[in-house]
Amino acid sequence: MIPFQIATNKKLFGQYDGFSFFVFIFYWKGCKQKDEIINHELIHFYQQLEMLFIFHWLLYLLFYGIARLKGKDHMTAYYTIPFEKEAYAFEKDMQYTMHRKFFAWLRFV
Repeated sequence: MIPFQIATNKKLFGQYDGFSFFVFIFYWKGCKQKDEIINHELIHFYQQLEMLFIFHWLLYLLFYGIARLKGKDHMTAYYTIPFEKEAYAFEKDMQYTMHRKFFAWLRFV
């Protein structure tokens, strides 16, 4: 299953080049590394799919919330989320989603 890709005229939430939600990948038309952004969001799509979408978002918010409670600022908390760690680690590997194992993000916890 491959999600629908939707190009936007503005950055998402004011600062992000891409965003994956359900079966959609949104990306900013002006991003310089379009392929990497889409691959990053595709990794998130597979994370969401394996967790039936809702559980992914609940855990995502939990990881983010815990980091914020520990005093981390927004961006530091964002980068500590295991889902983001996996996506950033492999966004340049365009073959990664073809051989990615289920729950691969767990090794980034």
